[in-house]
Amino acid sequence: MDEDMELIGDEDLKAALLQHPKGVGVPVSHRNRCGDEVKIRTIVFKVIGMTCSSCATSMESALMKLNGIKSVMVSPLQGQAVVKYNPESISAKLIKEAAEETGFQVDEFPEQDIAVCRLRIKGMACTSCSESVERALLMVDGVKKAVVGLALEEAKIHYDPSITNTDLITEAIEDSGFGANLISSGSDLNKVHLKLEGISSQDDLNVIRCSLEYLEGVNHVEFDIKEHVVSVSYEPDIIGPRYLIQCIQEAGKGLSSYQASLFTPPRPQDKERRHEVQMYRNQFLWSCLFSVPIFISSMVLPMLPPYGNWLEYKVLNMLSVGLLLRWILCTPLQFIIGQRFYAGSYHALRRKSANMDVLVALGTNAAYFYSIYIIIKALTSESFEGQDFFETSAMLISFILLGKYLEVLAKGKTSDALAKLADLAPDTAYLLTMDGDGNVLSDVEINTQLIQKNDILKIVPGAKVPVDGVVVDGQSFVNESMITGEARPVAKGPGDKVIGGTVNENGCLVIRATHVGSESALSQIVQLVEAAQLARAPVQKLADQISRFFVPTVVVAAFTTWLGWFISGEAGIYPKWWIPKAMDAFELALQFGISVLVVACPCALGLATPTAVMVATGKGASQGVLIKGGDALEKAHKVKIVVFDKTGTLTVGKPAVVSAVLFSNISMEEFCDMAIAAESNSEHPIGKAVVEHAKKFCLNFGTQKECLTEVKDFEVHTGAGVSGKVREKTIFVGNKRLMKLFNVALGGEVEAYISENEKLARSCVIVAIDGTVAGAFAVTDPVKPEAARVVSFLHSMNIVSVMVTGDNWATATAIGEEVGIQKVFAETDPIGKADKIKELQPNCYLQP
Repeated sequence: MDEDMELIGDEDLKAALLQHPKGVGVPVSHRNRCGDEVKIRTIVFKVIGMTCSSCATSMESALMKLNGIKSVMVSPLQGQAVVKYNPESISAKLIKEAAEETGFQVDEFPEQDIAVCRLRIKGMACTSCSESVERALLMVDGVKKAVVGLALEEAKIHYDPSITNTDLITEAIEDSGFGANLISSGSDLNKVHLKLEGISSQDDLNVIRCSLEYLEGVNHVEFDIKEHVVSVSYEPDIIGPRYLIQCIQEAGKGLSSYQASLFTPPRPQDKERRHEVQMYRNQFLWSCLFSVPIFISSMVLPMLPPYGNWLEYKVLNMLSVGLLLRWILCTPLQFIIGQRFYAGSYHALRRKSANMDVLVALGTNAAYFYSIYIIIKALTSESFEGQDFFETSAMLISFILLGKYLEVLAKGKTSDALAKLADLAPDTAYLLTMDGDGNVLSDVEINTQLIQKNDILKIVPGAKVPVDGVVVDGQSFVNESMITGEARPVAKGPGDKVIGGTVNENGCLVIRATHVGSESALSQIVQLVEAAQLARAPVQKLADQISRFFVPTVVVAAFTTWLGWFISGEAGIYPKWWIPKAMDAFELALQFGISVLVVACPCALGLATPTAVMVATGKGASQGVLIKGGDALEKAHKVKIVVFDKTGTLTVGKPAVVSAVLFSNISMEEFCDMAIAAESNSEHPIGKAVVEHAKKFCLNFGTQKECLTEVKDFEVHTGAGVSGKVREKTIFVGNKRLMKLFNVALGGEVEAYISENEKLARSCVIVAIDGTVAGAFAVTDPVKPEAARVVSFLHSMNIVSVMVTGDNWATATAIGEEVGIQKVFAETDPIGKADKIKELQPNCYLQP
């Protein structure tokens, strides 16, 4: 194992700095004062030109003289420096200048100290709201970039931490009339939460704080005193969660005994989402309690005489029972259940903008108060005939609340899809402790969150890979389909990289962790999907521009409608009998103007696009499709050519035996028994398919028990097959190449069988016993049942389907014919596939 581990260089692994006792540099630290809430930042950069530990010491001494530097750690072996500093006292630029003044070259230094945070925004109703938040954020001094996602109700802000902080950013959002809660900051990407035991006083918390803040690589420490939980932000290149737990336990002195364990805090966004779903559901159900009777009394019962006749009974003058009932039911709906629209309108108008809430409030109030006017006229007139709009106001509020309820449900499903994606990693892993000679001293099962960089981990057959790493010992096949989409398992050996969340098929692997936490491929994928959901599609940008003028335009259109009908009525342009009894031209025109307001009220223009993008990206992620935002979705309708890979895309990706034939006098049971014995130690997917088929035959038609026969002198012939001795007989199981290698004659009957199956996209596994072909298995990768249907559907949309595969032409042509693809490119390596895509792209623009 030592030799395997030596194959993997430190640079490739990005090993932790100054690993004791191998580290050459000496850390120089500055103890933080206990209780100091100043946030300390860490910066890592390359130093070129150091040759010994004295070079490291000279740089450390020079940097420690600067005001605001908390600690400096330099490693001449790795050529890296880690500096912890107070951004309020010194800038990163001055640190770089001081490092260069020592005579060494500084490389990979972050030119601008930019931090990123994510905030939950409350109170946004439409794109006008999201634009208001963006404008408020960009006006904050130090904010470089701000992206607000309406559907996600989140904002991602890039800012200069030396100028502003998350508190000031949150305050700016609240000043603009919206609520804001911090979801995560840059330091939260590598944060661990630990539950503390043995805490009895504030002094205990101070002791633990001092112990943690003293450690190199710890950025920030905060306590939840009520829950006895400490949250630590740290640099994974320097320190890890297990060392933090050990530090807390060692901090106990005398009678105090501290214990720490992993704590998983409930995600605030999940709690808020559940509360939001419940709130909108309850509001919708309460609104239905009022709006449904209003709708029935207004639109249904009058059409069903004599059941609705009682609604026409007059209470006073022309005031009917139905009109009075609708007024009583609509009032609490308008002002109690619908109060959220008034609050939203107030905040929008205070910002000097108009959003969807303003339009809803205008439309529903216009309908309600016009109906109040109708009641007053009915009370004071004996011949008035007017139509109230109480049902319009009530049903409009109910439908909008239903839309909001369905919207938050869709958001919840998207969050669930991302959570499932993040849960691909296993909960536990086996941590190995090794001595200097590479011998295993201990094998402990630990929580995956406790894994640190450069940990040596064991992955047993069938287990998931816990984190990204590099194989240091063992051979196996790993199923990476959930990450890469490639269905066929990939062979792994010493020096090969593995991805967290993938499945180890059969062999036992020993890996060294290289990327943990937010640096892992799985975390990067989740972040990619979240970024795609925040990004705006081009059509959404157009909708945003329109939404700025939408509400004023609707108001102007409503006023113009009223004015046009009023002038027409006064001028006698339309007949007088168009005007109902006891009404005048002003009231009729007012009805039409209010109708315009009410019809334009929902304002789905700005909400439909972000919701569609959010749901599509979340659903795609759960199906293994990563969509890079609304831009890709918007361009999808322009697709003219779709290129398919074969294995795992058009086919299942798992080989299966479809037929078995004998070419000698051996019985099928004995033939299968010999094949099982030879292939049982094979890790190749085709070998596993042969064993599975043969065992099934033995159980169904043989002795009703698994056939177990020992194989001796087992040997794997890479790319050809396997060989060994079974019952003193020499057996070869493999392809034509293996038979040729050991001079096994095939004969015309075997050659014909092989040729016939190749035309059907099948591979032949030949079994030879003592130099004579005994039989063969035909193995194929079955076509997915839906493949032909998908290709046919694309063809109906005038989209050309193309297949590009690395398989031979016979197999590729057979699969193409089966699924209906006419254009096939076979025997193409991965680089050739990329070139073929580039070659096909210009043809897309030539398609009709």
